[in-house]
Amino acid sequence: MIGRWNWADQYATSRYGFPVNVKFAWFVQELPAFLVPLCLVLWTSAAKTTHLPNQLLLVMYFCHYVQRSLIYPFLIRGGKSTPFASFALAFVFCIYNSYMQVRYLSHYAEYPADWVTSPCFITGSALWLVGWLVNVHSDHILRNLRKPGETGYKTPTGGLFEYVSGANFFGEITEWAGFALAAHSVHSASFSIFTLIVLASRAFAHHRWYLQKFEDYPKSRKALIPFVL
Repeated sequence: MIGRWNWADQYATSRYGFPVNVKFAWFVQELPAFLVPLCLVLWTSAAKTTHLPNQLLLVMYFCHYVQRSLIYPFLIRGGKSTPFASFALAFVFCIYNSYMQVRYLSHYAEYPADWVTSPCFITGSALWLVGWLVNVHSDHILRNLRKPGETGYKTPTGGLFEYVSGANFFGEITEWAGFALAAHSVHSASFSIFTLIVLASRAFAHHRWYLQKFEDYPKSRKALIPFVL
């Protein structure tokens, strides 16, 4: 999640280390977020994985990171290289966060027998799904802004981009907020808050850049939250 997003390469700078190929950087930095949990689930005494709430929460987690680490990097079109510092921080974060989230869910988390029918789990799961779909769709829009051979910047349109500049950020924030509500743990809440702080700041920075760069940028479009902010 750190280092997001390759389409906003107007912020690329050499101050943070030598450049790393963007596809390579994305694949390597996100891969631990898939491999570390996989090892925890398959090769440790993950007793809690037999419980339905834990299983569903792990499916949510893996669904995000299979797409983010094994699919998304190979769909990237163009984009400037990633500074090494950003790449290294993302790599370390993915190791630590993935271990924290999945170690808790697979080894320690205990939920009531009816947790999957509770308002918290149902609402959280619905938010997670909506956020995941918005995130994936928004990334698709960003990848297809330029036709083959085109250069320069364009403003994204379609989907939630009709209402906010940071539709992809909004999707991921919503996704992990829903996950935190469904998981109901300090670990998931911490990740959700971290995601909100990092991606909200990116959304506002991108929104300001669009307004400065494009005179005809829609004035009614908000930065992050449709119709609000």
